[in-house]
Amino acid sequence: GASLGAVSVFRDITERVRESVKRAGVARGLCQIMVLHSTCAVVVNETADPNIGRDVQDALGRAVPTPGDWLHDRIDDNAAAHIKASILGPSELVPVVDGALLLGTWQGIWLFEFDGPRTRRVAVHLLAG
Repeated sequence: GASLGAVSVFRDITERVRESVKRAGVARGLCQIMVLHSTCAVVVNETADPNIGRDVQDALGRAVPTPGDWLHDRIDDNAAAHIKASILGPSELVPVVDGALLLGTWQGIWLFEFDGPRTRRVAVHLLAG
């Protein structure tokens, strides 16, 4: 099935989000980052070591086996991808202070794809405050 051949991928998207904040010119407010697909997730975590992404994927793979006895697999065989994305969630909300994302020293923004690789869209919305 599709999920058996799918490759989980993860990507640090921090710089792309920072560029969006800079272009918008918002000095203070909130930045919402949301992936517009149901087998993906967006999380804040350490990006200095790319092994974190692999570790997260490995942990989720152990917790949510593929194949599993998932009802959704009867439709399109990617239930595990949907479950993993639901556990992590589709979005993050990051403060913007002095025109920059307020992230800790080691923090960045990850995009996880559990049913790819595929081309995905990520929406970045800024609320000035």
